[in-house]
Amino acid sequence: MQSTTPHVSHDREIETLDEFDQVVSDLGTLAHYRVQAVDLTERTDALLSVDTEGAVFLGCPMDPDTAASVRATGALVFPPVADVPFDPYRGLLYTPDELYASLDAGYEATPDARTYNWFQATMGDGDVFSSMLRAVHDDSVSDALDELLVGARVVGVMGGHAMARGTESYEGAARLGRELARAGFTVATGGGPGAMEAANLGAYAAPFDDGMLTEALRLLAKAPKFTPSVTDWAGAAFEVRERWPSGGPSVGIPTWFYGHEPPNPFAEHIAKYFANATREDGLLARCNAGVVFLPGAAGTVQEVFDNTTPNYYESRGEPTPMVLVDRAHWTERLPVWPLLTALARERSMESRIALVDRVEEAPEALARLARQDSTPSAR
Repeated sequence: MQSTTPHVSHDREIETLDEFDQVVSDLGTLAHYRVQAVDLTERTDALLSVDTEGAVFLGCPMDPDTAASVRATGALVFPPVADVPFDPYRGLLYTPDELYASLDAGYEATPDARTYNWFQATMGDGDVFSSMLRAVHDDSVSDALDELLVGARVVGVMGGHAMARGTESYEGAARLGRELARAGFTVATGGGPGAMEAANLGAYAAPFDDGMLTEALRLLAKAPKFTPSVTDWAGAAFEVRERWPSGGPSVGIPTWFYGHEPPNPFAEHIAKYFANATREDGLLARCNAGVVFLPGAAGTVQEVFDNTTPNYYESRGEPTPMVLVDRAHWTERLPVWPLLTALARERSMESRIALVDRVEEAPEALARLARQDSTPSAR
């Protein structure tokens, strides 16, 4: 049986109070709109004066009598969820300031840490309500991420969380992120510490002169890792952000599944998930301009082959570039490259993979692979 529910596109979603006011003023109707996590307690008159048939209100605080009136017109009203440290219906991605609010009182006081603790307490209790909240939240985050990245050329930078601030490899990853951002790419990472943070830092540094990154690296080196103190580690990053405000944008896509790894504060847009599988696949699927793989361990190896599979089968269309950095790491310590080349042989993706020795070579390799047609070539 064919559905009679009208298709609702992204342009019929309302995620801020300003958008709500604009739609009411310009169109005089909310029929079939979707309103996400907007506080409407001061918009009773507007809600009662416009058509709300078929509208859906997701987690929007409003006067109880107004909510009843809106429901009577045929709208669906999902009330805010009390007593959880996150909004499952959120319409926008997280920001560093939002996740790290109350950091002055210690990391454990932040929304990020409190959400992780809630996840730890509920992930194994079998409560269908908790699992529903996690699923709704993650779907809302994916929706917001799709809206953010419309038309963007996204390059992923993958690498291990163990890469410490103050090291040559961290500086190299930061310079890579800066060069990619200056070339017009949107840098996307797993959103955590180490190589991920370094790439997001580089994108943040892109609008400033080159000396800014040098000085930022010096300041960050005083807290090399997020252990033993996430508070000190994150505090050093916010010190950099305060000294150089309004840095360049990038995307971080972390997960509370690995909640012991805090999100880095240099990604302007943070798509944080509960489900790691959704996060991993979503991150790589959105890297439409290619992925650079820095040295890493099991997680990075998994990402290499998670990215290889759709390139091998061309399930997402034409293969996208894959650049592996550090020949010794990927051929000796973790011999991923031989298996990757064996899989790619005589397939379209063969001309879209490269192995380079140094991180400085990655941008040129990425550009070269992007220029290739998909005709298999001898390597």
